[in-house]
Amino acid sequence: MAEGLKLPIIDLSSPDRTSSARLIRQACMECGFFYLVNHGVEEELLGRVFDQSSKFFSLPLEVKSKLARKQNRGYTALFAENLDPTASSKGDSKESFYIGPLEDATQNKLNQWPSEDILPSWRPTMESYYKKVLSTGKRLLSLIALALNLDEDFFEKVGGLNKHTALLRLLHYPGQLGSSDEEVLGASAHSDYGTVTLLASNGVPGLQVCREKSKQPRVWEDVIHIDGAFIVNIGDLMERSTVHRVIPAGQERYSVAFFLDPNEDSLVECLASCCNESLPPRCNNYPLQGIRTLQINAQYPSRLTTLIIIKCFMGRLRPCNWWTMLVKLPFNRVLVLFSTKPRNRYYTSNLSDTKSLLQVTTN
Repeated sequence: MAEGLKLPIIDLSSPDRTSSARLIRQACMECGFFYLVNHGVEEELLGRVFDQSSKFFSLPLEVKSKLARKQNRGYTALFAENLDPTASSKGDSKESFYIGPLEDATQNKLNQWPSEDILPSWRPTMESYYKKVLSTGKRLLSLIALALNLDEDFFEKVGGLNKHTALLRLLHYPGQLGSSDEEVLGASAHSDYGTVTLLASNGVPGLQVCREKSKQPRVWEDVIHIDGAFIVNIGDLMERSTVHRVIPAGQERYSVAFFLDPNEDSLVECLASCCNESLPPRCNNYPLQGIRTLQINAQYPSRLTTLIIIKCFMGRLRPCNWWTMLVKLPFNRVLVLFSTKPRNRYYTSNLSDTKSLLQVTTN
């Protein structure tokens, strides 16, 4: 039986921002998960989000399928996704709905919405929540900047989020799936590939964390629900991402995840002040859009893409650093990635071996 994981609690409203930043730094280096309270998102709004989410996922499959996922927006059905491409499972036992950025008109046009005739309050509820949690995420990033001994408005000043690619994802895990000989997980083992994730749930358990992913067998620890608190975890862009999963709990589980990610033209590389001759960068720089596309394709095994990657940056071809991910993909997949010189740079920092945080700056 999994043990309960004790995570630090960060008060976003605390006037002692130095202490809060210190706690975040410690949490990110040790586990990659923490709780966030007094975050500014009203419980009444969260309640409406879960109510509207439940109503949508209760609709007939043929109605939901009219909003099938396109360009990472819209509905994904049960077992359509497998977060662990190495697993033999038929897929994850969850259905979901993606909502992308609202501020940019071009991005917003990609969003799909249920008919107002069926769910008249759905769109305004989700738009209100998206805007609220985006504000919370930006405030959290200011504390992360302080944790890196930067000015708290560092991320804002460099424009790393002026064309952000944040996604809101509604999730529904059915309570009963029937008998099966194979292990079926709500969400198979994975790490988030973005910057930071803010998660709220309806209180039904199931989320588990593995702090030492290289050890076998893996030890899984339950993440306990705290009313009114977000569960926050950092993603691969912060390097010290933590493997986690969702196991069936015998009850319907609803959650809503907000993935706060930077501009697509960001370049990921190690910050100069966080490496030296004795601790050099582990990899060359790479375009955020390319690596994200690769990871998304890996999650949806029905896609037919190629296993060819071309990285073009500043007019030069460079060897790719993504082979460890590529070996997980079937051979009938090919992905061709082209990258031109981006405006913004995302940096991972080698704070303590593999335990790192991240920074952004501009060319």
